[in-house]
Amino acid sequence: MINQTNVKYGKSRSAIRELFEYGKKRKAEIGEENVYDFSLGNPSVPAPAEVGEELTRIIKETDPVTLHGYTSAQGDFSVRKAIADDLNARHKTELHADCIYMTCGAAASLCITLNALLNEGDEVITFAPFFPEYAVFTANARGALKKVDCNRQTFQPDVEAFKSALSERTKAVIINSPNNPSGVVYSEQVIEELCAALNEHFEKTGKRVYIISDEPYRELVFDGIYVPFIMNYYPESIVCYSFSKSLSLPGERIGYIAVNSRIHAFADVYAAVCGAGRALGYVCAPNLFQQLVKRVLGKTSDMSVYRDNRDRLCAALTSYGYETVQPDGAFYLFVKALEEDASAFAERAKEYEILLVPSESFGVNGYVRISYCVSADTIERALPAFKALAESYK
Repeated sequence: MINQTNVKYGKSRSAIRELFEYGKKRKAEIGEENVYDFSLGNPSVPAPAEVGEELTRIIKETDPVTLHGYTSAQGDFSVRKAIADDLNARHKTELHADCIYMTCGAAASLCITLNALLNEGDEVITFAPFFPEYAVFTANARGALKKVDCNRQTFQPDVEAFKSALSERTKAVIINSPNNPSGVVYSEQVIEELCAALNEHFEKTGKRVYIISDEPYRELVFDGIYVPFIMNYYPESIVCYSFSKSLSLPGERIGYIAVNSRIHAFADVYAAVCGAGRALGYVCAPNLFQQLVKRVLGKTSDMSVYRDNRDRLCAALTSYGYETVQPDGAFYLFVKALEEDASAFAERAKEYEILLVPSESFGVNGYVRISYCVSADTIERALPAFKALAESYK
């Protein structure tokens, strides 16, 4: 018999992907302009001009054999050094090239990191709401995902509940800030309290717990909000990063793992990352895009477009009677469903051709996620449908 877990994964997509596929089918039936698809976090803002310019330059100026050849398994040395130097300059860390492992996006970064750290039966804590694939990635690494609810008023992690969730089996904590799906940035105070709790746990049990910071939205913040960089607060930390959102390159699948140089037994942890990448077959991330990101570090797409989308959507939905969580970053709006069953609400929204992801797959009940990384025109055209949906509940 083949692996039935993977059969299950293959036959049942995530709720996000199911809705995205439904949207493609529906657009083919009634026209793309008549479907208001807020399902997928797929950037609508073009990549910075420098991306195209540098890609053209790289292709013209680099020997094709070299450009399309293998790099080192963990990535080209010059690329890894450039990323380490950039992080050091921005965050006052002390990273070097052999702290960095190049990957095919943040998903590969998370899978490699979890497989590097976990043994059979280890627990990984994360905070609900959370990206649904954390459960899949953790299970595949032989671990168990344990959710801790956030404060429902602020969607900041509940530190006391976190302390209660820590156990002898806890191996890692996944944080995601700015958060998908809430858009909330975890405050410096909360980060400090989480780290203090882990330090206390180590003193009591002798068990080191790693923080894995999932950061595809690090640069996507609004209104000058400060995003704490976890390595400055906790030595036992690993960052999983993707350029998909900052550079609008989701389909190119390029990112990295950064292992804190101050982590205990650094050489073994980095070796475990390299070994997990080898075992999973996640070696030698695409060379062309390794060379690209080295040349455009610090550049981002026009993030003001997402801020404007947020402001327009929040203002309109609030005026229609929806309750929203004010996002500090990312490009998601977490909205309270107009009935207890979020899935039923999302199905009703389809009657108005609005595609919303219900919150059950994010680990909480009663909300829907709106991905507002769409065109401003799509939002404007969708507003009457949102208003009609709200009025249907009155």
